[in-house]
Amino acid sequence: MNTFSQTIETLLGLGAEPKDLTALQVSLRGVIIFIATLVLMRISSRRSLAEKTAFDAALIVIIASVLARAINGSAPFFPTLIVGVVLVLLHRLFALGAYVSHGFGILVKGKAVVLVHNGKCDRRQMCRSHISPHDLEEDMRLDAATEDLSKIRIARLERSGDISFIKTE
Repeated sequence: MNTFSQTIETLLGLGAEPKDLTALQVSLRGVIIFIATLVLMRISSRRSLAEKTAFDAALIVIIASVLARAINGSAPFFPTLIVGVVLVLLHRLFALGAYVSHGFGILVKGKAVVLVHNGKCDRRQMCRSHISPHDLEEDMRLDAATEDLSKIRIARLERSGDISFIKTE
């Protein structure tokens, strides 16, 4: 068993300074992290890959940052993999909490904001949300297939950052 662990240490450059890692060691680390990331994303959920909310996007950014350190050797290899697992499990736990508790869901994922009601813009909400009239018009053309604000019964800035439109009938 000692020979096996020494072989793994040598192949992965465990304990070596980042500047001393060989291309083979960094490549092997990359392969392992790639496979581990695929497993972590399967454990996570399909939602997190779609980056539906800032909550989901944060997981992707942090996981990428943390696991990159395992590849380049700036952080210990196996503890960094464990941190990746902990972060994915925390994301799942928070997602479950958001499912069970609407209040917690709002805290973690945010809530939709009404930008247009019965053809009238709520300028205050648009300003708070950093949505310009031009942004709204662009999304109206792309998603609601109209340029006429009076045809929009309600427009919401959803938790995902997308604007949804319900037209008048």
